[in-house]
Amino acid sequence: MSASDNDLQPEEFAQAAADAIADAQARGFREAATVLASAGLCGVCANEDAGGLALGIEFALPIAAEAGKLRLQWPLLETILIAKALGDSPLAAELAGGQRVATWALQGSLQDGFAGHARYARDCDWVLVANGQGGGALLDLASVEIQDDAALDPEHPQSWLTLGGARVLAEVDASTFTALQRDSEILIAGFVNGAAEGALAATAAYMSTRVQFGRPLSAKQAVRHLLARMRLVQEASNAGIQRVLRTDEDGRVRSTGPVLANALANAAFVLEKSIHLHGGMGFTWEVPLHYALREVRKFDAAFGSGSLARKAGLDFIQSV
Repeated sequence: MSASDNDLQPEEFAQAAADAIADAQARGFREAATVLASAGLCGVCANEDAGGLALGIEFALPIAAEAGKLRLQWPLLETILIAKALGDSPLAAELAGGQRVATWALQGSLQDGFAGHARYARDCDWVLVANGQGGGALLDLASVEIQDDAALDPEHPQSWLTLGGARVLAEVDASTFTALQRDSEILIAGFVNGAAEGALAATAAYMSTRVQFGRPLSAKQAVRHLLARMRLVQEASNAGIQRVLRTDEDGRVRSTGPVLANALANAAFVLEKSIHLHGGMGFTWEVPLHYALREVRKFDAAFGSGSLARKAGLDFIQSV
C-alpha cells in the first residue's frame, strides 16, 4: 500500500488511533496488543508481506502523538518501529498481528553485555538492543535477566537487562538500525509533544471552569500569560517535528536530535506548569498528569538528561 495510491493523509490516522488507544487503555497488556493490532496500529509501517500497511513514518507520527495525549501505558512506539525493521520476517508478522510485543533498550549493547532504559520489559516478549557494531539484535526476553529501575516511575519502571546468555532471534543491519534510530527520535518527539497537547487541553478546560471571586481562573492575566507561553512552546515543538520530516533547502535529511531535545524540554515545561495550574491535582487519580510527566522524564534520562541539547549546541558551534 502507498499513500499516493490510496490518497491517504497522516492526519486521518489520528482519530482511528485515538479510538483504539482509548479501548486498549481499559484492557490488560495482552488484550491491548490485540486491540491495537486489529486497528492496524502495530503494523502501520510494517512490510505488507508481514501483514502491515508499509506506510512511511509520517503515518506513525499521529499515532504516537495520540498515544502520548491519552497517556498510553504500552510500548506502541517500539512495536511499530521493530515491526518495520524486521521487513518480511515472520517475526514482523507476529508483531503486526499482536501475537508478540517488543520493546527497545535505548542504552547499552549486546557487546557490552548489558542494556537499559527498556520500557515495559517484564510484560514484553522481545527486546531490541544495539549489537555494539552499528547494527541491532532482537533478543528473547525470556533469556535475559531483568532488573527494574523504579527511580523515575515506580508503577511502570524502566528495566536494565543483563545479556550474558541472551538468545538472538534476529539481526538488524547497520543501515537499517541507523534509519530506525532516526525514526524512533521522531516518534518519541511526537509522543511527548502529544502528552503536552493533552495536558494543555486539560488545563485550559480546567482554568475556564474553575471560578474564584466570581471569575474563571482563565480570566486572570497571569494565568492567561502562562497558558499562552505553554501553547507557544508546544506549537514550536510541533512545527519542528513536522519540519524534520522534510529535507532541507539543499535536499539533505534534517537532524532529529535538536527536534527531540526541544520536544522533551518543552513537554516537561508544559506538563509541570499544567500540574501547577491544577493546584497539585495533577498528582491524583482524577487528573493523572504525572503519568505523562514520568514518560517524558524517562525518555529524557534514556537520552542522557539534557545531553541531546548539549550535543546540538556543540555540533552547531563546530559547523560554524
